[in-house]
Order: sequence, then structure tokens, then C-alpha cells
Amino acid sequence: MAEQEANNAVDRSPIAQLERRNSLEKFLQGRPEAQELKNRHILLDTTSAPTLQGLEKRPEREDLVEKNILANSTAAPSLQEKQRELQMHMRANSLEKHLQTRPKPEELVKEGILQGG
Repeated sequence: MAEQEANNAVDRSPIAQLERRNSLEKFLQGRPEAQELKNRHILLDTTSAPTLQGLEKRPEREDLVEKNILANSTAAPSLQEKQRELQMHMRANSLEKHLQTRPKPEELVKEGILQGG
């Protein structure tokens, strides 16, 4: 048991400064070149700032409108909610108007559109 603990123990002996520098240099020598990372699509092949690179992938407004993420409106954002409410009321009024003018079931039976029961 003591032997197993000795194998699992963390080595806390100080690393000499020269050894540390050599290990870093050795690590950096095996580091891939930027072009290799671009070829593997790890780095973006662009000259724009990293904060702007995300904007290149941003979807177009038309795509967002098509997916119903953005409203298809040219109104100011503060007015868009009122615009939606107005559209909803206009649809309700139009539906009510059409329901009032629809033919009676007896008329549909008479014309052969609906079967009488």
C-alpha cells in the first residue's frame, strides 16, 4: 500500500529554471505553423480582427425574417408590438366579416355542396 502511495504521489521537487526554459522551447519547436492550422480549419484564414470574425458568419436579415426570428417590419422596434397588435385585430375583424357572410348550411345542402343528414 505504501508503495502504491509512493507511485501516486505528486513530485513537488523544484524544476531548475534552465530545464523549464528548455521544455518550453522543445514544446514550441513541435508547434504547427499557422498555415497548417489554417489548412486544418483550426485558424481562420483572415486578416480581420478576431472580434469581427464572428460577424462574417452572421446570417442575413432576410434569412432571419424568413425563419420568423425577426419581424418583417420597417417600423421602429418600439412600435413593432403595437403593429403586431393592430395586425391581429385586423385579422380578427376580417375573419368576423367573412363568418357573417358565409352561406347557411341549408343553402349548401340545396346546392349539393353539403350532404343533408
